[in-house]
Amino acid sequence: MSSRLVPEPLAQLPWRVLFLIAAISAFGVMMLYSAAGGSVRPWALPQGIRFCVFLVGAIIVSRVPEDWFRKGAMPAYVVLLLMLVGVELLGHVSGGSQRWLDLGIIRLQPSEFMKLSIVLACARFYELLPAGQTRTFGAVWPAAALIGMAAAFVMLQPDLGTGLMICSGGATVMFLAGIPLRLFVGGALGVAVAAPLAVNFLLHDYQRNRILIFLDPESDPLGTGYHISQSKIAIGSGGIWGKGFLNGTQSHLDYLPEGHTDFAFATMAEEWGLVGGVLLIAAYILVVLWGLNVAQRSTSRFAQLTAAGLSMTLFFYVAINLAMVMGLAPVVGIPLPLFSNGGSAQMTVLLCLGILMAIDRQNRRRPAW
Repeated sequence: MSSRLVPEPLAQLPWRVLFLIAAISAFGVMMLYSAAGGSVRPWALPQGIRFCVFLVGAIIVSRVPEDWFRKGAMPAYVVLLLMLVGVELLGHVSGGSQRWLDLGIIRLQPSEFMKLSIVLACARFYELLPAGQTRTFGAVWPAAALIGMAAAFVMLQPDLGTGLMICSGGATVMFLAGIPLRLFVGGALGVAVAAPLAVNFLLHDYQRNRILIFLDPESDPLGTGYHISQSKIAIGSGGIWGKGFLNGTQSHLDYLPEGHTDFAFATMAEEWGLVGGVLLIAAYILVVLWGLNVAQRSTSRFAQLTAAGLSMTLFFYVAINLAMVMGLAPVVGIPLPLFSNGGSAQMTVLLCLGILMAIDRQNRRRPAW
């Protein structure tokens, strides 16, 4: 009966997930309204409008056949890599970083799209690779080269957070494809050995200071460690139930820097407390679990690796941001998806969810209204 009452394209959408995504975004818009002192401008209204537009775009993407993603994975990677080169040569500089291509009518940040493209490219590579060669060196270096080239150009911008996201997404696909665990252990040891050299010679001064202050945030509480210290104060002062909507003091009195972007979770936790934080994290966990379930039900290797890789990319978004605002990781500029203010990250996450919905639609045998 429902299939006759509801058009099939609508019936095939995962409505529970869409409602969950809309709830997360609506909660984020409420927090941006509060962070602006009870005003829809300058953040809440534009964020809500962008979400509606990008959500429609994600639903359109969900109608794209899986083969299109499969055939376009490598060409899209090459195009984005060339755009990253263009950013390095001709990119727009803002806030001391060179991350955007100014095309006149729109300003693009190719590194955001690369977070998704690296997953698709690695999934396509391992689909083409014969199963018997997965545990050979030939299964490692091409994927490592794809990841390394993209991450290197992003790190030059400089954008440490996005570079880590690209590496994490690509490494996840490599692991799920069956690369031996000993190679990951060896790679981790190599990174541990090279990390001190990278911190001292490759990172910019502000990036190096963020890592050093993470190890001892109280050494400079009014300088480099100010963000982490104020974020901890805001989260802790919320207690179990929070101070109440619009009653936060750290954000409203401008003690908490970037309370509408990277530290939006701290703004929320001060007003909604532990209960609000747990509910928000639970919502993200349900979305990630849905994505992993899509991967489990997929029939092709490309769809399995893509769905799992994109789901874990969303997980890394959330995990890195939460670790950052709680002082468990250095501040690397990763926003909380669908919650923090920002169009580029919002578009990337909804595009990610659109691809997951496309794979889910391919897997469905009957409408799910």
